[in-house]
Amino acid sequence: MKQFAQYLAESERTYDYRIKICGDTANTENISELKSKLDQFDPAKISNVKTTPVQLTPTDFPNCKNDAVTMFDCSFRYPAIEPQIKQLWQLMGNDPNMIVMLTAAYDDGLVAEYKRIGDENKDLIADTAYPADTAEQKALNKDYSADPFQHQVLKNAYRSDFTVAGGKTPAAKTTNDIPQGNKGPMYKVYRPARPATGKQKG
Repeated sequence: MKQFAQYLAESERTYDYRIKICGDTANTENISELKSKLDQFDPAKISNVKTTPVQLTPTDFPNCKNDAVTMFDCSFRYPAIEPQIKQLWQLMGNDPNMIVMLTAAYDDGLVAEYKRIGDENKDLIADTAYPADTAEQKALNKDYSADPFQHQVLKNAYRSDFTVAGGKTPAAKTTNDIPQGNKGPMYKVYRPARPATGKQKG
């Protein structure tokens, strides 16, 4: 039968993170001091430090150029947030923009995604052979010449006088088709006679 301490250990929840530091400040002394300050989160495990080769632009540090990234995984019994880790790093006299903390699962997912994209696209540049043109494509090449001034559409080679089913529709009549006379519409309208006044009678 298991002891209570064993049940407690098995039910213990941990929070897994990955801390990354860019540049020369990730030296042995700074890493050791940072790990000691992480005791406030009651670490269950802290892995060994790993350093990547020098990269033109490190993934998590877009403002850095030609730097290596030092990282280590840690499991805490108490959750932590990235601003806390940045503040610890800043209190040690370092630049807080040179350190990030991600959940280990999230960072592993990014790495897997980058690898998948790289595998899918690795042969795109090498394999530049295109299939031969079909007969239809070759025929269309005559209509779309390389010289824009020789384009068949610009040369008005195509016409819109196509015959449609049912015959041609008769042209619509407009006011221009109404017979025109030589008299205006107001030619029979006269001004009424002026009223009689005393002046007219004299």
